[in-house]
Amino acid sequence: MAQNNKSNTAHAEGGIPWKHIVGFALSIILTLLAVWVALYSTLTTNVKVVIIFIFAFIQAALQLLMFMHMTEGRDGKIQIGNILFAAFIAIVVVIGSYWVMEIGHMNHLM
Repeated sequence: MAQNNKSNTAHAEGGIPWKHIVGFALSIILTLLAVWVALYSTLTTNVKVVIIFIFAFIQAALQLLMFMHMTEGRDGKIQIGNILFAAFIAIVVVIGSYWVMEIGHMNHLM
């Protein structure tokens, strides 16, 4: 345990944080790809939105893993499981809310 803390403080004090540099570069690349899809591609609007959402989810996962140190420590796997469960619940709530509102809107039009 003490050896693990020593290596973390040594990394914080000196050396190049390659993990952070790679994460930052990948985040910039994903952002530029999303901008290119939005501004310069000839895809339909629905396809553009889906692609941009996919890039956004990839970038959020990348930032959680690279910058928030989700896998470090004794409970790294438990933290990842908690994040995945929370993401699942959030997706169900968002899609369920959209579905309920869409059905209400469709019934209102008829």
